[in-house]
Amino acid sequence: MNNQTSIPIVSKEVLIPFIIITSLFALWGFANDITNPMVAAFGTVMEISTAKAALVQLAFYGGYATMAIPAALFVRKYSYKKGILLGLTLYATGALLFFPAAQFEVFGFFLGSLYILTFGLAFLETTANPYILSMGDERTATQRLNLAQAFNPIGSLCGMFVASKFILVALDSDKRNEAGELIFNTLGEAKKAIVRTHDLAIIRDPYVILGFVVIAMLLLIAFTKMPKRMNKGQYSSAGASFKRLFKNGKYKEGVLAQLFYVAAQIMCWTFIIQYADNLGIAKAEAQNYNIIAMSIFLLSRFVSTFLMKYVNSKKLLMIFALCAMTTISGVILIEGIMGLYLLVATSAFMSLMFPTIYGIALNGLSEEDSALGAAGLVMAIVGGALMPILQGLMIDMESIGPFSGVNFSFILPFICFCFIAFYGYRTLKVYN
Repeated sequence: MNNQTSIPIVSKEVLIPFIIITSLFALWGFANDITNPMVAAFGTVMEISTAKAALVQLAFYGGYATMAIPAALFVRKYSYKKGILLGLTLYATGALLFFPAAQFEVFGFFLGSLYILTFGLAFLETTANPYILSMGDERTATQRLNLAQAFNPIGSLCGMFVASKFILVALDSDKRNEAGELIFNTLGEAKKAIVRTHDLAIIRDPYVILGFVVIAMLLLIAFTKMPKRMNKGQYSSAGASFKRLFKNGKYKEGVLAQLFYVAAQIMCWTFIIQYADNLGIAKAEAQNYNIIAMSIFLLSRFVSTFLMKYVNSKKLLMIFALCAMTTISGVILIEGIMGLYLLVATSAFMSLMFPTIYGIALNGLSEEDSALGAAGLVMAIVGGALMPILQGLMIDMESIGPFSGVNFSFILPFICFCFIAFYGYRTLKVYN
């Protein structure tokens, strides 16, 4: 039995700071999943191509790629708390910039606002994750991060709910006639302008409200005493940290594992609708499967956090990756509703992967190396922008040998889970 059962995941001394920092995980989960449907919304209301509308995702992931390392360097020089406060400032600024963006009705302004918003998210993820790891015994660090990360899908579910119930349904540009055709495309320029102004205001409002929520969180953290975890005066140069990280096999493989995980997660969730559509299920109904998948993901994250009291986190990562490989095999091979059910079920096994890979990769690093190490793991989120494009091309092929293009395209998440299982095995047997 794991000897961690008597060690508290969170001690009473840091319980309040832990709760406050954990709430940030829901904040960036909300931003992630309220933004995803905006690709289609902007495409219609701004009358731009799907490729151009997809710049929304490029701006989102670009913010992480641009700011992760600067965020880590800032935290090394100052503190976790100051890094979080700056992240929240950037988050709120980007969200509030949606107001003038809607006034000017310029797509590039929206992209710039989103880019700044994700500067803030990069700061928060680069800072909050290692901060949570540091709030207690190192032996329960991965459990602690899994517990905090469990609140990320809660925010994601809220973002999905707001997007589907308050934004998408209220867009006049998405209304259709009896034949299922968009009415917006048949309107004259004057009427289109009225609809565009209305719809951009609908898109704008949740972000502006979110900006004020983030400001409230900023003030709460600013006036709350937080544990100090960084003695910056004794740090070596950032270059020396980079060299140590580059020589650390467990860390380097962890960054790759994280890249593959994020790619697999985005592929599995993005293309649920296409998989269901291939079975003749309407897109509106298919979105419900996405919500079910996220709910399973959330529940499983709490379950896996509990299991880590009794099972080594490295072994659990390997087991869950092998289970995900099994369900995805069914997604590829079974052309029917059971394949869709297995695709939804895969979320149960993805639940522990991000925080567990994160915790394993950073485990054993000095505190001065952890900040830069966290930046590399956050930058791995960019991997989610790469493989989904390849999967989309495979889906467009309609058929690949005896398989439909949709089914066979899930060979890509299968490959990702193979590497994650390999990483779990390596950390258990080689780097243990």
